[in-house]
Amino acid sequence: MSLKNASILVIDDDTDVLTAVRLLLKTEVKEVVTEKNPENIRALLAKQSFDLILLDMNFNSSINTGNEGIFWLRKIKEFRSQAAVIMITAYGDIDLAVRSLKEGAADFVVKPWHNEKLIGTLRDALRKNQQKPGTPVVAAGNPDIIGDSEVMHDILYKVEKVAPTDANILILGENGTGKDLIAKAIWQHSLRAAKPFVKVDVGALTESLFESELFGHRKGAFTDAREDRAGRFEAANGGTLFLDEIGNISLQQQAKLLSVLQNRQVTRLGANEPLPIDIRLVCATNLPLSELANENRFRKDLIYRINTVEITVPPLRKRAGDIVLLARHFCKVYSNKYLKPPVEFAPKALEKLQQYHYPGNVRELQYTIERAVIMGDGAVLEPQDIIFSPIENAAAAGTEQEESKLSAIEKSTIMRVIEKNNGNISKAAKELGLTRTALYRRLSKYDI
Repeated sequence: MSLKNASILVIDDDTDVLTAVRLLLKTEVKEVVTEKNPENIRALLAKQSFDLILLDMNFNSSINTGNEGIFWLRKIKEFRSQAAVIMITAYGDIDLAVRSLKEGAADFVVKPWHNEKLIGTLRDALRKNQQKPGTPVVAAGNPDIIGDSEVMHDILYKVEKVAPTDANILILGENGTGKDLIAKAIWQHSLRAAKPFVKVDVGALTESLFESELFGHRKGAFTDAREDRAGRFEAANGGTLFLDEIGNISLQQQAKLLSVLQNRQVTRLGANEPLPIDIRLVCATNLPLSELANENRFRKDLIYRINTVEITVPPLRKRAGDIVLLARHFCKVYSNKYLKPPVEFAPKALEKLQQYHYPGNVRELQYTIERAVIMGDGAVLEPQDIIFSPIENAAAAGTEQEESKLSAIEKSTIMRVIEKNNGNISKAAKELGLTRTALYRRLSKYDI
């Protein structure tokens, strides 16, 4: 459904607001119904269905909770309305508006709003509300991006928004979460989709190969340079350059990369004349942004260059609702690949898949299903056919052991310092470099 065919209910006790919205939307939507008294919401929803509801956050009503908008949002949900609810808020109530998103609101707009922004918000909320729950989300042209979790809807919505721009994108996420697929989706949705998509794992390049691989070289520039060679920047000219594991390059490599991005030109090794480049840059790293912000590890001026917009891809354990969708997708892929008849999962096998924590993320799930399809004999995969990676489990166990050791050291240190200060918590906290509250939390944690 387009916005032109939508019915909208606007609820605000300010007559001027209702008049302004009605005049703005009368040519943009099918129907606008306005209401000053929120206590009439139930009767209005019983009378007809709406596609969108604009709901004010504050009313001069008998509720007097200080957050009437949240109250009426909950009521709308109780009335089982399928409409997307967009909250209207004043600037000072933005924290409350953000809370409304957790309560089920589709979005919020701040008064006074720009008309184009309001219409865009309505259009986006309508589009997202029409996606059928339970249907895998597949990025256009890239069927490997699958999921129906809220976070995947949000990521693909963000991709759709930023892809047509030339903004530099930084993709964050653990290994195996599919950062490269998000990068490819950005390229496929961009205005550069007809031009090259060039991927470089810069974290794997040695100091000696870094410049040659990225910037190219002239014949004779070094011992093995037997011919002129274009670098990856030149190869991606007009298109998109994807630098994977950007967080692993040295400070010296960062300085060289920053110079190229600032000047928009590269100079091949052994050459004197710079070559202009026109690329859209997408980078990815498994490091959290907090570690990248450490200037001993990464230049802040380079972070700003590569991070116009950031997209965080969550680990699979935080999008557990997608596990079954992904498992069935991989099952179909590998059944076809290995010329096997269609395979389904036994209920207990699905339960086993959903209960696992996936330290290796989607990649681990993929290899687990591939192994199960290869080794399985029947048309149904049983729990015993699902064997998780011993490599990932060993790594996870090692991490847990390290965390256990650190916890033991911390507990021992706290007890020693408290004893040294004769039980004086204030003095102990000061010596440990903690606040009293933080120290009390640790005392509770370690049952001291």
